[in-house]
Amino acid sequence: MIDDLPAGLTARHPAEDDHPRVLAVLDAWWGCLKGAAGSTERALLLPRLYFQHFTTTSFLVEHDDDGGVAAFLVGFLSQTERDTAYVHFVGVDPALHGQGLGRALYRAFFGLARSYGCRHVHCITSPENTASQAFHTRLGFTASGVQPDYDGPGLDRVAFTTGL
Repeated sequence: MIDDLPAGLTARHPAEDDHPRVLAVLDAWWGCLKGAAGSTERALLLPRLYFQHFTTTSFLVEHDDDGGVAAFLVGFLSQTERDTAYVHFVGVDPALHGQGLGRALYRAFFGLARSYGCRHVHCITSPENTASQAFHTRLGFTASGVQPDYDGPGLDRVAFTTGL
C-alpha cells in the first residue's frame, strides 16, 4: 500500500474501530498545543465519521511489533471540485519525525488522488503549528496568509495548495 515506509511499520486503510486509538494519541503528539481547548478542538476535528466514510482515501500506519499507531492521514476527494483532493488531518508520532513517514503518507495520498483524476490537493493548519507549516512548504505546498475565523470564531487557519 505504501512502499517507502521505515522498517517495522505497515500501512493500511483505517476502520471505524481505529477511531478511539487515533484520538488517544492526539494530545501527546501535538504536545498539548493550546491546552484543554486545543485538545477539544483536535477531537472535534476528527469525528468518527471519517473512520466510517473516508477509509478508502485515508491511511493508518502501525508498528509491526505491537500494532500501536505510528501515523495516520485522513483525506478525501472533493465532491464539489472534482479535480481536487483534501488532506483533512495528518499526524506522525514525534518519535518518528524526520524518518520520511509524513512524506510517504502524502506521496501515497497524492498517488491515490491522481488515480481519481485530481490535479490539486488542499489542506489547512493552525497558525500556531509552525512545524506543520514548514513541513507542507517543504512538500511544495503554497501557503496562504493567516485566514481569520476560517473554522469559526477564533479558529484561524493557514491554507495550503499544491498541484499534482
